Amino acid sequence: MFAKILIANRGEIACRVIRTARRLGVRTVAVYSDADAKAMHVEMADEAVHIGASPVGESYLRGDKIVAAALATGAEAIHPGYGFLSENPDFVDEVVAAGLIFIGPSAASIRAMGLKDAAKRLMEKAGVPVVPGYHGEAQEIVLLASKAREIGYPVLIKARAGGGGKGMRRVEHPDDFSEALSGARREAKAAFGDDRVLVEKYVDKPRHIEVQVFGDNFGNAVHLFERDCSAQRRHQKVIEEAPAPGMTPALRKAMTEAAVKAAKAISYSSAGTIEFIVDASQGLKADRFWFMEMNTRLQVEHPVTEMVTGTDLVEWQLRVAAGERLPKTQSEIQFSGHAFEARIYAEDAAKGFLPATGTLHHLAFPDSAPEGAMMRIETGVRAGDAISPFYDPMIAKLVVHARDRQAALDALGTALSQTEIAGSTVNTAFLAALTADTDFSAGDVDTGLIGRHQEALTMVAPPTGETIAAAALAAAGAGALPPSDDPWSSLAGYAHFHAVARRTRLRHGEDYILARVSVRPDGRFEVALDAPYDSVNSHDLRAAPRLARWPGHVTVFEGAVGYSFLVPDPLARTDEAAAASSSLRAPMPGLVKLVRAAKGEAVTKGQPLLILEAMKMEHTISAPHDGIVAEIAAEGAQVTDGTVLVRFVEEAA
Repeated sequence: MFAKILIANRGEIACRVIRTARRLGVRTVAVYSDADAKAMHVEMADEAVHIGASPVGESYLRGDKIVAAALATGAEAIHPGYGFLSENPDFVDEVVAAGLIFIGPSAASIRAMGLKDAAKRLMEKAGVPVVPGYHGEAQEIVLLASKAREIGYPVLIKARAGGGGKGMRRVEHPDDFSEALSGARREAKAAFGDDRVLVEKYVDKPRHIEVQVFGDNFGNAVHLFERDCSAQRRHQKVIEEAPAPGMTPALRKAMTEAAVKAAKAISYSSAGTIEFIVDASQGLKADRFWFMEMNTRLQVEHPVTEMVTGTDLVEWQLRVAAGERLPKTQSEIQFSGHAFEARIYAEDAAKGFLPATGTLHHLAFPDSAPEGAMMRIETGVRAGDAISPFYDPMIAKLVVHARDRQAALDALGTALSQTEIAGSTVNTAFLAALTADTDFSAGDVDTGLIGRHQEALTMVAPPTGETIAAAALAAAGAGALPPSDDPWSSLAGYAHFHAVARRTRLRHGEDYILARVSVRPDGRFEVALDAPYDSVNSHDLRAAPRLARWPGHVTVFEGAVGYSFLVPDPLARTDEAAAASSSLRAPMPGLVKLVRAAKGEAVTKGQPLLILEAMKMEHTISAPHDGIVAEIAAEGAQVTDGTVLVRFVEEAA
């Protein structure tokens, strides 16, 4: 086994690798950018090396700096985690040339599977079923459009490099093909440096089922059963589970055999995932699945496989890279129970899952697993950490395991309802709604489920009077604090002619709420709210509210929903209504990739005005109302959250 390894990654996966390495007695070296100088993975590692500025191109994608850090610290091997350089064969070559060991597959294996078109041609030769489509080298738009017509609409345009939903477009009609192709190419170029695409038949009711495979350097390869990753938004996974609901013995046998065949075809070593698309329109059948791609690395969702099989895949990676054989044979690998993983992101589900930023002023996960379940919290952040615009906005992975699917799903819902995050917009309410969705609960899931139910899944009920009252009490410094911290405690039980009252102004979304908090003679608090809310006595609250106070805000937690209230500074004067009507601001930090309107142009509500690139994905910014453009941001402009992108000509009074 290694004495010391370097982890060429950050955040949750870096922390995950460090935990296993520590258990095995292996020392670890972390690398970090400017933005991550005080990050959790830096604190956990035995050593840490600064490798550059915050943008990934100046730090985590600098293979030369990472290799230099490994050599300088005496590390014997490099673990790439996932993302960044994990599937870059040139980096593997660089590691090996430096006399170090890459904890992952060979550069040849990565190259064989790195481009989707070449990988599919290889799989066809190996006898693995492949999705019908065009996987050739020619990229002329006329040829691609003609291939799409041959395949038959709807089709899916996919970047041939990378994954994560980037560079992917579904096209329903030939008239939309050209624009969709341009968007896919731009996004693919930004994310992977390669704008080439392939075109495939879009399956009507697709299930995304993948098989975990593992190989060693002695020609052995096994599978660790399947995971279902069909719950996706924007072509990105949000909840994964193992085993796949509705899986039949025949399909499992056919799929796992095909996966192992694929791994052996490229002499694969280390952890990998063979991803299949399954046509579930007539149930799961052994002749209705096709190879999509191979991820030549550890997957984000690997914990669900670990939970059902009782393995540590990172330990397997370290042992195989150190020259050992696979820890288990195929017959020794069994699975039991059911596991779910929910990805908690800083994102606004109600606004099309736009990535969010902010400081995690309050971060609390359940203290223990729900009854009858096991639970893991995989995270790389702590309370007080910032969600940076430079990296993926995932906060944590909540993983549960129980005896069967329903028990595991109940445990997941309970754990989500006990998770508290304040300081950034997060998706916990959406995840909880998904766990309670009728189709998802029944296991009737496909990659279009979230899209079909998106409005219902992202709808959050407005706060009740009780929730607002709890926020008002906290904002006024009363009722929600221990007595020693309560500045009003000396007033409890006393009133001279009438109750003492404190006016508190709150803002929730676009709504301003005036609350008057009074201390009654019996020591209880009364909160008088403007209509349509009723006054609430402190003893009328259903239970002691779960809340967090952070600079200028109060967040009250109701299940998985966090209702955040701004407590306006009474000395600050802004004309927000006027600003909202006359300008359009950036919903997140990003790059203005494309401008589709001009100064002086009359635009209509919903018309696309520009494309903002954030976190390597494109987001269309549309007109919120009819109007005339007075100013618009320039292409190539780098903007921050809240930057004015478009100003409209104000109507004369």
